[in-house]
Amino acid sequence: MSSLSDKLKSLGVKMGPGPTPPPRPRAACPIEQAVPGRVQATPHGEAFVVETDYPCDRPHGCAPLRVAAPPQIIAEWAREPRLTTLEPGAFAFLDTETTGLSGGAGTYAFLVGIGRCDGDRFRVTQVFMRDPAEEPALLAALSEFLRPCAALVTFNGKAFDAPLLNARGVVNRLPLPLTSLAHLDLLPLARRLWRDRLPSRALGCLEAQILGVARTGEDVEGWMIPELYFDYLRTGDARPLKGVFYHNAMDVLAMAALFGHIARLLNDPLTVREGLDLVAMGRLLEDLGHLEAAAQLYERGLRRDLPEPVRGDALRRLSSVRRRTGDLPAAVHLWREAARSREVYAHVELAKFYEHRQRDCREAERWARAALALVETLPPEARGPWRAALEHRLKRLNRKSNAERGTMNAEVKA
Repeated sequence: MSSLSDKLKSLGVKMGPGPTPPPRPRAACPIEQAVPGRVQATPHGEAFVVETDYPCDRPHGCAPLRVAAPPQIIAEWAREPRLTTLEPGAFAFLDTETTGLSGGAGTYAFLVGIGRCDGDRFRVTQVFMRDPAEEPALLAALSEFLRPCAALVTFNGKAFDAPLLNARGVVNRLPLPLTSLAHLDLLPLARRLWRDRLPSRALGCLEAQILGVARTGEDVEGWMIPELYFDYLRTGDARPLKGVFYHNAMDVLAMAALFGHIARLLNDPLTVREGLDLVAMGRLLEDLGHLEAAAQLYERGLRRDLPEPVRGDALRRLSSVRRRTGDLPAAVHLWREAARSREVYAHVELAKFYEHRQRDCREAERWARAALALVETLPPEARGPWRAALEHRLKRLNRKSNAERGTMNAEVKA
């Protein structure tokens, strides 16, 4: 009697898993064939290095790679006075490509790009980790390249690149010299300057919108880069990484050009034409105590077309600067202009002016009552601080007015 399996076999039904297909061959194309570079020996093994030179005066969009203007204001803003004393070759522009954005213990920097001026050449050096076992060699090569540098320029590097590299140095017992360098992170500065004008302050957006550089089709999106590296580790095919090297090198060039461009703008801000940029630089200079320069920028900005919230803020700041510098007539003129736009602060400032400077309690009371009426039109959560202060002011003005009337009556009777 035939079994069920025999009957199925006679019908042509195949039983069992069948033969295992052969493994897919690795599409081997090592990095040495995909990207022109060299192997550098370090005390901790070999590192793969790619070097590309550019003329320091070569423009990257609207700015050269060499810093042409003294970064005095940048140094003040960053609280790094060392930046003002350094030669161009002392600045290192650093960018990393990593296996993830979390920055945790499992995140590696597999490609580190460093740019610096060397004579009349701007050299971009890229150190690549062909295998995770080469991380000590990458870190050793990075330390060697940073040896002649005194300042580090990054983009979001204080929050990400520098802590990640320092952590990897600790893991490998290879401390990096990053903490000894003056560190300028361009991202917070870019946010200060262009948050009102640009929808994004990502480096690629700044490169396109501020520097005027359009990258080629060779570029890859940043979110794709970790997966491209993992694919390389799985397959051995380094050809897709050419776009990663291009992306990293362009980031380094963009940082160098952006640093020089910002230094030039802040060194001579009155050459700026864009109204939003004038106001943004005015805010920055005001915060640093350069009040007259800030006032000039606000005045120029207010002569341009500005969105209403920015215009209102610029008018408020300009009036504050004029008051702080002792130019009360100009401040009063600006407060009256803002009061026509129903700005509460302007009414309050005019009430203070008439009470304390003009000794005119009746006029001060008129402005305070007008301010209180405006406060009542605000959302409930915004009324509290204004209302309490104004009610207190009106009570004081009322007492002063009564005292003045009493004095006048007494004089009349006498």
